[in-house]
Amino acid sequence: MPYRAPVNDYEFLMHKVIGYQDVSATERFEEASADVASAILIEAGKLCEEVMSPLQRNGDLHPAKLENGVVRTSPGYSGGWEAISEGGWIGMSANPEFGGMGLPMTLTTAVNEMMSAACLSLQLAPLMSQGQIEALEHHADDALKELYLPKLISGEWAGTMNLTEPQAGSDVGALSSRAEPNGDGTYAITGQKIFISWGDNDFAGNICHLVLARLPDGVPGTKGISLFLVPKFLPDENGAPGVGNSLKVVSLEHKMGLHGSPTCVMQYDGAKGWLVGKENGGMAAMFTMMNNARLGVGGQGVGQAEGAYQHAMAYAMERRQGRTESGTIVDHADVRRMLMEMKADVFASRAILLACAAAIDMQTATGEPNWAARAALLTPIAKAFGTETGIRVSETGVQVHGGMGFIEETGAAQFYRDVRVTSIYEGTNGIQSMDLVGRKMMDGGEAATRLLDEIEAQAENARSQFPNMAEAVWEATESLRETTEWLVAQSDMNQRFAGAFPYLLAFARVLGAHYHLSAAIAEPGGAREKLARFYINRQLPLHSGLLDQVQTGAEDLFALSLDELAS
Repeated sequence: MPYRAPVNDYEFLMHKVIGYQDVSATERFEEASADVASAILIEAGKLCEEVMSPLQRNGDLHPAKLENGVVRTSPGYSGGWEAISEGGWIGMSANPEFGGMGLPMTLTTAVNEMMSAACLSLQLAPLMSQGQIEALEHHADDALKELYLPKLISGEWAGTMNLTEPQAGSDVGALSSRAEPNGDGTYAITGQKIFISWGDNDFAGNICHLVLARLPDGVPGTKGISLFLVPKFLPDENGAPGVGNSLKVVSLEHKMGLHGSPTCVMQYDGAKGWLVGKENGGMAAMFTMMNNARLGVGGQGVGQAEGAYQHAMAYAMERRQGRTESGTIVDHADVRRMLMEMKADVFASRAILLACAAAIDMQTATGEPNWAARAALLTPIAKAFGTETGIRVSETGVQVHGGMGFIEETGAAQFYRDVRVTSIYEGTNGIQSMDLVGRKMMDGGEAATRLLDEIEAQAENARSQFPNMAEAVWEATESLRETTEWLVAQSDMNQRFAGAFPYLLAFARVLGAHYHLSAAIAEPGGAREKLARFYINRQLPLHSGLLDQVQTGAEDLFALSLDELAS
């Protein structure tokens, strides 16, 4: 089924719900007016509909292959990358000094989400480059910036991120890759990395790897890790790709989904690399890239949810079964329930995603600490809830198809298979939840409290217009506030971590209700108010059981001995 870019939904959310006008009112982003934003979204929508969407099945049916040490990508992907590059979509938010557009992250996030819905496997490639661009902008020296940024931004070269090793998954500090000084300002990088998305391709002139490794004097753990830029081909005196570096793709992983995106095992054998940032400061530099990627991965989840919803909706309107007013299954109550849940959750997760991006833009434009705290607070929620929504909505899409959803030819299962990894990579959703109740609560819950105050203030103002919805949102926010206070009071981090995941989901449910209520206020009496009522009546109440789990603590999680657990 052809993908339709939901441009109107992005525009409504940006201008009526999440306050994009505040972003475009800043001096930093004053050129990104509402008209400019609309034109960009429309053009990106055309790219997604006409170029990327037709490649969706190609990648699944004709996966990337490793032939004689060279990765051969899926049919049409080279042309898709060329279209993305020529449109300037990779460098949307990049520094104009190096060829970027300098646009707000809010717009980049919306475009990335559309691309994810159209063809997630291909969208991963520009997302990796965008993260590397941001890391180099913040941490690389001028020489590296001048050589690499223009080529990464233009799409002439592509970027990757190399963290994970066979023995070091989420525990990055356990990595064993090493970096030896060459005596000329470069380093010899040796080690193996796994799970490297788009570790190689046959359409970019060079592949630029950001690699975490340990210098000879690097202490154990994350504090002894440095970051290096290691290109596939060493640039010559003119900056063009020259001789091959001492690195190779060992193999490609055989995966549940994302078949069009090559996931590589990379081997570095004394490969020449350049230090990015300070010695032993690799994690700070890499987190710049990872935080960018976490927002992007949240968008991948939302995008896949959108694609799965459109796919299921089209099928439900065509499939004839039983006696209904329309003659199709779309008028069966349970099918309508599933479709409404899908649509309502897509809206909620998209609103959280764009609100996070807008907070990042306000932080960038103003430098105000409160915006930085808001962006930090929303990032793990946007990533985790966006991807959980993608998984849940894609799974429901299979159910809407009934038995045909289990048949690969319908394409319904691909959304579920492709999106499933998003809750795992760039920091599992469990890690996102621990980050939320741990690092993000180191301020004593102040950032969370400010956000909850805003939600309650809006609910109070909406009581005369929407008394029932406003009361439900206000009460849910109060329950979330009480649980937040309980969490902050726990000195034993295991008590916090035991309820971290349900707490994040509950927070997302309340945020979703807040944004749905905002939509109803902006357009009363129409479809958005009806959808808001559905969400607040049916989806918001889920927060209550989730919050009950939070304050249960960790005791019951560890009540069974290991023998009892395994028996």
